[in-house]
Amino acid sequence: MKKTVLAKPTKEIMQKAKELILSGEVVAMPTETVYGLSANAFDDEAIKKIFIAKGRPQDNPLIVHISSMEQLEKIAYVTPLAKKLAENLWPGPLTMVLKKKDCISEVVSGGLDTVGVRMPNHPVALELIETCGVPLPAPSANISGKPSPTKATHVLDDFDGKIDLIIDGGECEVGVESTVISIQEEHGDNNGEMLERITILRPGAITANDLLEYCDRVYVGNGVLNKLDENVKVQSPGMKYKHYAPNAQVIMLDGNFKEFCDYVYKNADENTGVLVFENEESMFEDIEYVYTYGKEDDSLSQANKLFDVLRQIDKNEKVNKIFARMPKKQGVGLAVYNRLLRACGFKIEKLKNPYIVGLTGQTGSGKSTVCKALRDRGVAIIDCDKISREVINKAEVLEKLADYFGTGIMYADGTLNRRELAILAFSEEENLIFLNSVMYPQITKVVKEQIKQLKENGENIIILDAPTLFESKANVLCDKTIAVIADKEVRLERIVKRDNITKQEGKIRMKAQHTNDFYTDRCDLVIENDGDLQSLEQKAVRVIDSIKQEIQEKAQI
Repeated sequence: MKKTVLAKPTKEIMQKAKELILSGEVVAMPTETVYGLSANAFDDEAIKKIFIAKGRPQDNPLIVHISSMEQLEKIAYVTPLAKKLAENLWPGPLTMVLKKKDCISEVVSGGLDTVGVRMPNHPVALELIETCGVPLPAPSANISGKPSPTKATHVLDDFDGKIDLIIDGGECEVGVESTVISIQEEHGDNNGEMLERITILRPGAITANDLLEYCDRVYVGNGVLNKLDENVKVQSPGMKYKHYAPNAQVIMLDGNFKEFCDYVYKNADENTGVLVFENEESMFEDIEYVYTYGKEDDSLSQANKLFDVLRQIDKNEKVNKIFARMPKKQGVGLAVYNRLLRACGFKIEKLKNPYIVGLTGQTGSGKSTVCKALRDRGVAIIDCDKISREVINKAEVLEKLADYFGTGIMYADGTLNRRELAILAFSEEENLIFLNSVMYPQITKVVKEQIKQLKENGENIIILDAPTLFESKANVLCDKTIAVIADKEVRLERIVKRDNITKQEGKIRMKAQHTNDFYTDRCDLVIENDGDLQSLEQKAVRVIDSIKQEIQEKAQI
């Protein structure tokens, strides 16, 4: 086994590092972002030692570190925008993915025709590159998939006995890896002019706003916030595989601090810890393992502390689960969120429940018109009538109905005669009670499944369109209830036209339903339909806008 030396960057140590690198060995060096494992960019056998030491997949490209623009020109084709960015943002935590030149092998580029290049803003890194006289690929000095190292001791933890030398340059200033961007050409709006655009492949301390000072368009790549398919070729490290994860399972909780606390105390056990922001520790006196990673309103402090605290968690064998506070996704916060997202293996628990509005009323009152107006404004609708039509065709439901009402409710081909069922159901109160007793539990089950799915899709307001909202007890799912009411003449006209039935059949259906007072006494809000559909739509929009305003005001308290 090698004897690993951890030493300050004295003149002798820097000379030793040069000798090791030029003889095909791997040396750990500090940068302003994280520590990296460096080797000669032109020595494929040395590069392979990096992959072996890290346990890193060889299709995961490396970032080549340089100390001068002359080195950049030697290894990559430099576009005008790339040159402008280098002149203004280097040395610094920015990596540019550029078309590589032949001197950079596919071992370095992960089989791609591009190479990621950056000039680090750390005196030791720059001196080492300059001293060696060659560019240095330097992926983070951690075992692949584990938290990146921000201290020399972190590197020693992972590579003691595996490499010869670790240069101790102190704690890394930034704390998360560099921003990685690609530069592409696209047609502009004026005369088909070709413009260069930037896509952020991995967020870091250089933000989208920083980049917009030098170009017109900056995009965020799909791999920043979403898990990419394992077969996808990636241009940047940190995009494809699970990264930065301690041994304990990390679950990010998406919600405010109160929701976070409530969830923790309901779900934590003796082996559960929390990862929260500074000054929040006092709320978790009953939780034994409490970790912090910066201040809530300071993304730079979060970036600086995240990897260090993940390594602390990794060393605690008693912790098997961590509930983590979610950082903001703006500015440097996007980089913190990206790293924590991968440490979680994309496991996020959304604590914010959608605001559910129950919409009810008699048949023909105008609920469908209200729903259309709200759907046009992007509000999610759960249509209980539609669910009912699907549920009633289930074999077990049809069997129960046929046993009670008789086979006369069925066509010869075994399908339901809905009109005949409606006549029988609305003719006697007992019949309607039985129909509802069969249907309500099935409908409620589907409603809950749809609410869960809409929550996962990020919907914050859901309209539950339920004619029998109170009878089915579905009102207990709702934060607010709205009734749509109308005069009998308006309702009868709508029912006859909608269902293509006689006025007599329409009156029978209406007679079996509750009066307007039933709904106005129970609902929080009432929308009156006077027969003017445009006016009804406007009333619906005003109501939903007032609910949105109420939700927003509560969120600010």
